Amino acid sequence: MTADLKCRHIVCDISHPAHVHFFRNAIDHWRQKGLRVDIVSRDKDLTLELLDSYGYRHTCLSRVRRGIAGLTLELVEHEWRLYKMYRRQPPDIFVQIGGTLVVHAARLLRRPAVVFYDTEHAALANAITYPFASAVCTPSCYSRPVRGRHVTYDGYHELAYLHPSRFVPNPAVLEAAGINPSDRFFVMRFVSWDSNHDVGMHGLSAAMKVSIAKMLSKYGRVFVSSETPLPSELAELASPVKATEIHHLLAFAHLYVGESATMASESAVLGVSAIFVSDVGRGYTDEQEKRYGLCTRMRPADGSAILKKAQEIAQSDSMTTFAKSQRENLLSDCIDVTDWMTGFVEQFDVR
Repeated sequence: MTADLKCRHIVCDISHPAHVHFFRNAIDHWRQKGLRVDIVSRDKDLTLELLDSYGYRHTCLSRVRRGIAGLTLELVEHEWRLYKMYRRQPPDIFVQIGGTLVVHAARLLRRPAVVFYDTEHAALANAITYPFASAVCTPSCYSRPVRGRHVTYDGYHELAYLHPSRFVPNPAVLEAAGINPSDRFFVMRFVSWDSNHDVGMHGLSAAMKVSIAKMLSKYGRVFVSSETPLPSELAELASPVKATEIHHLLAFAHLYVGESATMASESAVLGVSAIFVSDVGRGYTDEQEKRYGLCTRMRPADGSAILKKAQEIAQSDSMTTFAKSQRENLLSDCIDVTDWMTGFVEQFDVR
């Protein structure tokens, strides 16, 4: 079954909850084809919980640390443990989103490391990663030059798991949580700002989070997902669905407002209008805004403008139809990213 494949042993390094979703269909595909796939992980937010919930055995090599000094210490710890695990029997290939936690160990082991990434402003991490990667795979909308072998594809990370061939929204998930899928409701998401690309950045103030939620609640229910403890005024709005089911909730939402670029993109590919709150854009959210009108980026300091835009969409009866129509245009321009990724890795020259 694997006679025509160049890779038979893959190490997949998963360091963030979103990366679980990105790789899980590929992991299942590779294993069904008879390949050996080892999973190593990082203790950040819900990463380990998600891996466990999907039944994946994994080896945790480090826990998230804060600040440049903390992230540097974690980098050394993580890669040293990775190197020790495989110095006697290296795999054919390493794969990771971002790549910073694997590329140097892979170089020492004389094995290729394929990096998937979509975040341009992670300048320091990219500078110490890309030159050591065997290939850097990005969406075609990636807006910065890449030093080394750069491979692009027409799609977004989120289409590795939310492409219609991979995901069908299930209203029963919402009904089990006491939510009527046909009702108007909104999803908000707040991040912890401790990723390497978040150093020195910040998001919405607690007061503005509360203001947005209160305004939206005039038009429907509000559900909040957060990497950090919620302000007391928002605690009762915590999302009632499991972490593994959040995309079913998002798919039926009328609007997403939040600090997570990933969830903004998830909303866009699901045909849900998104307000992405950040001082820095991404190639993919910029494209989803300019080409499809599905995402609007706004700065955290522009609180009144965020409230106005969110209210405009929240009370609109036509936005759902518009967003679903634009999603069809987006899908016609994009590929099933898992299909592309699995083929690329399987046939990668590992010599």
